[in-house]
Formats: sequence, C-alpha cells, structure tokens
Amino acid sequence: MSSNSSRRRDVTVADVARAANVSKAQAARALGNYGAVSDDVRERVLAAAEELSYRPNELARSMNTGKSHTLGVVVGDIENPHFGLATRGISDTAKKSGYNVILVNTDEEQAAEVDAVQVLLDKRVDGLIVAPASSTETEHLQRVYESGRPLVLLDRAANGLLVETVAVNMTGISQEATKYLLDSGHRRIAFISTLKSDSPFSTAAQVDSSQISERLDGMRRAFSDNGLTFPHDLVRLNAGDSESIRHITRELLSLPDPATVVVASDGLIALSVLGAIQELGLVIPRDVSFLMYDDFAWTRLTTPPLTVIAQPVYDIGVTAANALIRQIEGRKAADTAPALEARLIQRGSVGPAKVLSNS
Repeated sequence: MSSNSSRRRDVTVADVARAANVSKAQAARALGNYGAVSDDVRERVLAAAEELSYRPNELARSMNTGKSHTLGVVVGDIENPHFGLATRGISDTAKKSGYNVILVNTDEEQAAEVDAVQVLLDKRVDGLIVAPASSTETEHLQRVYESGRPLVLLDRAANGLLVETVAVNMTGISQEATKYLLDSGHRRIAFISTLKSDSPFSTAAQVDSSQISERLDGMRRAFSDNGLTFPHDLVRLNAGDSESIRHITRELLSLPDPATVVVASDGLIALSVLGAIQELGLVIPRDVSFLMYDDFAWTRLTTPPLTVIAQPVYDIGVTAANALIRQIEGRKAADTAPALEARLIQRGSVGPAKVLSNS
C-alpha cells in the first residue's frame, strides 16, 4: 500500500451526489443554495454532505456566484497596535456578516502595497480596505476604483480619489494638544514619525501621508495662533526600527537648544522614545515631557501615566468594514455617519517646560 493511499482525499460535490443518489448538478444547487431544488433532494444532499464531512471549495463557489464572501485588508504594519486594533474591528464586523478576512502587511512600502492589492484581486476578494502607504502615489487604487471593485480607505485619504475614507481628522486635535503644550511653557516641541521621506522635513515640503500632514498642520496652527515660530528642526521622519528611534530621541534631547517635550506619532515609537529617555537617566515630566498618539492599557500603567491623544481605533475598523460590506451588498450609505473623533487625555507626563543642561 502506497504512502499516499491512506491520505484523506477531499470530499467533492460528485461524492456527495453519489451518496445522496442525485445528479451532480442537483447536489451543486443544493449545496450552493441556488437554483430550483426540491425539499426532498435538498435534505438528502445536506445529510450526505454532513455524513461525508464535505467542505465547499470556496474558489469554485466564488466563480459560480461571483462572490467569495472575503474582504481583503492591506495595512502598513500589523506590529503597530493601532493597526492591530483596527484590524480586530474589521474582522469582528466581517465575521458577524458572514465574511472572511485576508490580511496583508506592507511595511509601509509602496511597491509591496501595489503587489498586495493585485494578489487580493487575483484571490477574488469581494472588496478591499486599504491603509495607503502614500496619499499621493495612488494609481493602483485609482484602477481598483475604476474597475468597480468596492474599496474603502482606512486611516488615510488619497489625494484626488473620491473613495469612501474612514479616518479621524487629526488637525483639530493636534492643534488642541499643541496649545496645551504651549500653555505649559513648551516652545521646543519635537515630533517623531515613521513616515518615509527622501529628505529632511521642511515647512515647504509636501508630507506624503494625510494623517501626518494633518498632525503637523495642527501643530503649525497652534504656534501661529500664539505668534510663535514652528520648530520644524525638531520634526523627525523616517523613524525606522527601535534603535533608530532611540538615536533620534537622544539627538533631540542633546541639541544646543533641546526639545523640552517629545510627541510620538504612534505606540511603537512611544515605547522606544520612553526607553531612550530612561537610558539617559531623565525623569518624565521633571526633565522632559512626553505625549503620544493612541491610548492603550499600558499607557496608564507607567510612572507617571502618559498623556495621550486617544482615537477610537476599534470603531474605525468597525466603520470601515461596515462601509465596505454595504458597498458590496449594494446598499446606500446612511444619512448620518457615526462621528469618529480623537480626544486629548491629560495624565501625568506633561509638566512645565524645563531646558536641559547639556554642559
């Protein structure tokens, strides 16, 4: 007996048809729940399918029905708790509506995103949720939109692409948070982001992410409202791995005119910034203040607990999934969309500005 003969073969529609003593076409209609099938045939087919532990071939079913009941999700970094929580919101909502989710991680690389979108289309997903790596390089998303495939953007808008976008507008909350820092006496406010950029940040540069662009715009507005000059020399993009973030933090805090507060644009960056501050032997907020985007349980467990800009991340995922499923099923949008707003939560990591001595 060959080693392969004992391997369990997948049960086919033909096997179910034989066991139920019906034609293959009748079995296919009963299993796929389409076409005219008598109650007697349906009962026999379903009983045979259960007896044989039949599992449908989802790809074949999607070719027959035109629907795979699968959503494709493309995000920049699943290690980032922001995307992890948003994806949980998407998958929970998809499951309730009978959809599966295929998730692809791009490391915020444009070429990887283009490939990911094509792979998901080839797998016949019913629609796509994409957190675009770039808000300007979006030709691949334009092609998806023009093809008529349902598409929702998560967290970031795409310039010139009239696609449903589920994101919190960050300009207002960034302005509010920056005003809070200015009112605490801070003028040297640093901002660290993983956004990839070919050149150092300048006030004239176009920022290739709607989220980061809005955050920086809010900061600039707060400085302008107070008649102050925005410290663009303290904006750091291209923060990559943990060591590069720690290096950036050490640099910002050892300048001749150092940062007195560091703003981390996500939770992963925050962990590395906090590690660097600790390694320098500095105490928050006595020596340097700290503020971060997103609120996670651990931010309340540090000493002191951290001041954060909290976003409804899970609800962003839920809203994006509901929007996509609504498009797939051809239903119209509700007149009033749920409000997705961020809020500043003041805890203990922001104190009065103190200039560090670098002598």
